[in-house]
Amino acid sequence: MSDKLAIGGKPKLWVPGDWNALFGFGTNILVNVLVLTGLLRFVLKMPDALVFGRILPALGLMLFLSTGYYAFLAWNLARKTGRDDVCALPSGISVPHMFVVTFVVMLPIRLATTDPVQAWEAGLTWVFIQSFVLMAGGFIGPYIRKITPRAALLGSLAGISITFISMSPAAQVFTTPVIGVVCFAVILASWFGGVRYFGGVPGGLVAIAVGTVIAWASTALGLSYGDLSLAKLGGSVSNFGFSMPLPAVVHTFGGFKFLGVILVTAIPFGIYDLIEALDNVESASAAGDSFPTTRVLTADGVISLIGCLLGNPFINAVYIGHPGWKAMGGRIGYSAMTGIIVLILTWLGIIAVISALIPVVAILPILLYIGMLIGSQAFQESPHRHAPAIVLALLPQLAAWGKAQIDNALGAAGTNAATVGTGKLAQVGVLYNGLATLGGGPTLAGIILGAITVFIIDRAFEKAAAFAVAGTILTFFGFIHGAEGIGIDSSPAVAASYLAVAGILFYCSRYASFHPIAVDMHEAAAEAD
Repeated sequence: MSDKLAIGGKPKLWVPGDWNALFGFGTNILVNVLVLTGLLRFVLKMPDALVFGRILPALGLMLFLSTGYYAFLAWNLARKTGRDDVCALPSGISVPHMFVVTFVVMLPIRLATTDPVQAWEAGLTWVFIQSFVLMAGGFIGPYIRKITPRAALLGSLAGISITFISMSPAAQVFTTPVIGVVCFAVILASWFGGVRYFGGVPGGLVAIAVGTVIAWASTALGLSYGDLSLAKLGGSVSNFGFSMPLPAVVHTFGGFKFLGVILVTAIPFGIYDLIEALDNVESASAAGDSFPTTRVLTADGVISLIGCLLGNPFINAVYIGHPGWKAMGGRIGYSAMTGIIVLILTWLGIIAVISALIPVVAILPILLYIGMLIGSQAFQESPHRHAPAIVLALLPQLAAWGKAQIDNALGAAGTNAATVGTGKLAQVGVLYNGLATLGGGPTLAGIILGAITVFIIDRAFEKAAAFAVAGTILTFFGFIHGAEGIGIDSSPAVAASYLAVAGILFYCSRYASFHPIAVDMHEAAAEAD
């Protein structure tokens, strides 16, 4: 496809590549909606009337507004630049937040009060507060993006893609390899290998169809690889019916009585959303599409606010994955069409039927593909000499993921790290305290560590010292490296360490001398990039 378009002309709203991106991105969104529905029904024990009658319709409208808005931004960018290869930013439910608001906010309140409505209200208030953090952040976001090295932003993002995006789908793919690995091969052959399937059917749709056939065939043979059954499928039909979102302002403010529980996570995760959105805007820019940062960030906040005021306790976020959807031919239409489809599915109660018809493991390889693409982009789109900084930026996310796995395993055994004793864990090589400290506020921590390293590599020691000072302040207030979350002087040793690093780097900026061979190697690396 040509990348030429008359400046000011009307870009095409749909191109053939949008079909691939639609099935890829659409199934990504579908997986998240199915998982979210399961959390509401089976973890929080919310009644179907609340899930399918109030929450999902509001969620559907939020996603419709989000995907439509980012499609408009892409259309506008294409019109202004005269390019027809502009790809819309992907957006949807923030996956990390989905689990945090469920297990950290709503579930404890559900257990304490035995009232699902109060748990729902706490979730709405949580999103309400985060929305304003995002809107305020939209005005400082462009400055943060300007002063922060690309390797630091993309490196921290790669950490998320490897851990929280890729690891769980990869594990589930190999838990049910008869479906997962086969579907993954279908996707890789199409999206990496360029294989064109019969009739031009998109690779994502072929993978889902193959996985669904295998799952139902195994069910007929009594093997049940996809955990499907006719009884579940028949029961899901009872949730059919038209439901529009209704105002939930009273319920949103009703959750303020749980403000103490909510603020512990709402503010830091609002900042997490801000930084993640910056990462993803940078990722899109690296792929050739530069979107206005302020408009992206404030839109996330406004759209999330509308969603919570209508009853949706899950926040909207710009997704990672823009380069992947662009590489497979996605442009403008895939984003808007995804929103329209989700709106129909959630307003008509069809989600329940889909969850009973399609095995989730047939969809998960698409998430693994996106994780692979974003993880590799950090190295491909940054100068080669910055590769060590990218590796360092990955580590906080790896630590946070590792700690979560330990916590979940101990929780399943009816205990926790404090009960077992961190000393005993350390004796068998599980450095729990170190993981908790390194993985506190991992997105911000990865950016700080990555930025310091980039500027050291580039011999910009004053800039490196400035980021070390930022690390001191963020650590002092618990935004990073604070195992207990936000709080004054929560990790004094780490804060003092960052301050010492700032002093050393500032000294180097004034008085350091360099070995001649090292200078020549540095200059050669810079010229090569």
